[in-house]
Amino acid sequence: DADISRAAEILSKGIPVAFPTETVYGLGAIATDDDAVARIYEAKGRPSDNPLILHVADGEAGLRRFAEEGTVSGDVAKLAKRFWPGPLSICVRSNPAQLRGKRAVAGLETVVLRVPSHPVALKLLRALGPDTPVAAPSANVSGRPSPTKAKHVIDDLAHKGLIG
Repeated sequence: DADISRAAEILSKGIPVAFPTETVYGLGAIATDDDAVARIYEAKGRPSDNPLILHVADGEAGLRRFAEEGTVSGDVAKLAKRFWPGPLSICVRSNPAQLRGKRAVAGLETVVLRVPSHPVALKLLRALGPDTPVAAPSANVSGRPSPTKAKHVIDDLAHKGLIG
């Protein structure tokens, strides 16, 4: 898909991209790019101490990279296997070499991971790589209803200069 490739290229340049998930539209940026993540907080008017969910294409690869010591408990692994891809978000202690101190996790020692099931979201994440994290809260100004249609994203964020 040309649109997926373009969105992945835009994300790789540090520019946030809105994309659908099975629940709402997300406003995403590469989670390890602090400047790109700052753009999300700014566009949303979101407090910077409010961490973001990290979306990955491959849950096992994401947990190996971002969970402390690359492992999780058996129960967490069972939940991930059963409900990913899907709307389940899992909070684990983070790998300090990967995320601690990054804006996406708001200085916390934990990280929340998710593997969305929406085909567009999965294609986009796969285009970036199996464990490339995209920090993506809902694509709306904080405090406003979460967007369930592309029009909602445009109406809410076009004035922020993110949508041409």
